[in-house]
Amino acid sequence: MPHIPSDKLPKTEEEWKQILTPEQYHILREKGTERAYTGELDHEFNQGMYECGACGQPLFNSAGKYDSGCGWPAFFEALDPNVVHFTDDSSFGMTRIEVTCNRCGSHLGHVFNDGPADKGGKRFCINSASLNFNPKTQ
Repeated sequence: MPHIPSDKLPKTEEEWKQILTPEQYHILREKGTERAYTGELDHEFNQGMYECGACGQPLFNSAGKYDSGCGWPAFFEALDPNVVHFTDDSSFGMTRIEVTCNRCGSHLGHVFNDGPADKGGKRFCINSASLNFNPKTQ
């Protein structure tokens, strides 16, 4: 069950199904994943803000994004530690740390300890379909 903060959005799963595309619903609400190298934001490197694809909460700044070669958008830090929640995930025979949006509880991806050492060593491996990108306007 995703972490749902006390100020969670008052939406039922039926409401989420009406708001999100089938792919977004599968990833964000059912903890799915997109195939590696298929997400449209993997190679997006313009300046801007990455927001939760479900509730719109700002999650990652483009300044924290890098090309990890993993096939999903990778960030070395969240915009603020309080916008994400971490949960131990031992599904599919793996030990990982799941990352969810702290506002709506939606699944974003996972965080690993193999990121750039000079940036804190974290790699937030996030599904493109769980994000909306808002480019910075000039």
